[in-house]
Amino acid sequence: MKKFLAAGTALTLFASVLTGCGSSNESVSGSIALAGSTSMNKLCDALSESFMEEYPDINVQVEYTGSTAGLESLAAGSVDIGDASRALTDDEKNNGLVENVVAVDGIALITDTENEVTNLTTEQLADIYTGKITNWSEVGGKDESIVVIGRENGSGTRSAFEELVDVEEQCAYAQELDSTGAVLGKVAATPGAIGYVSLDVVDDTVSKIDLNGVEATEENILAGDYLLSRPFVMATMGEISEQSEAVQTWFEYINSDAGQEVISSLGLILPETK
Repeated sequence: MKKFLAAGTALTLFASVLTGCGSSNESVSGSIALAGSTSMNKLCDALSESFMEEYPDINVQVEYTGSTAGLESLAAGSVDIGDASRALTDDEKNNGLVENVVAVDGIALITDTENEVTNLTTEQLADIYTGKITNWSEVGGKDESIVVIGRENGSGTRSAFEELVDVEEQCAYAQELDSTGAVLGKVAATPGAIGYVSLDVVDDTVSKIDLNGVEATEENILAGDYLLSRPFVMATMGEISEQSEAVQTWFEYINSDAGQEVISSLGLILPETK
């Protein structure tokens, strides 16, 4: 949780930069290339669509390559923005990447809908993911083997989950999948499976598990009661004010009423900027 809290310290600076940069002139033209987190798929698609309706002369292209890959592309200069569903590392920041938090997301724990377990403690969750607990009967469920599903190396969701649960480089995954949608589908179709996904993608094909008796909701995340939350970052190489006019306009739009409405409509949390 420490990295997430640290990321929050950049929010006020981010908001102040946005209000002072960019152009509200609809004649702005150019292109913007983003790459990174698959967890940010819905957010980026929705923002791109609404943004290009307002700024038809700016073309936005997004690739979903995973958080670390997106940040590497940004560092290499092949994209304008690197999307990451985690806080930036010190090394990434030292290389010139700037962390711009645009939303806050919860990480939901999910199982197949036949699972009887509705709550886990952090210790139980850690023991499941490290292979110490292998049967649902050990945590109050039925006699059924636990199938541990996770994301691939380089995933921002995986990085945030493992750090928050304190199981970094200790997990015993049955399968490591390369997208949020793949985890959702695999857990839904696999008896005994458990996985973690972005809160905004959870649907009725899976069941959601509480953590320490706390449900993953916007209210509980904002109150600091739910452990598994992380920032959605749109990183830039250098400050926003140093970017192209098109990129500055993109961030200005995100901070506008219209952009904030898009973020909220997806069930994501607007970052505190006070």
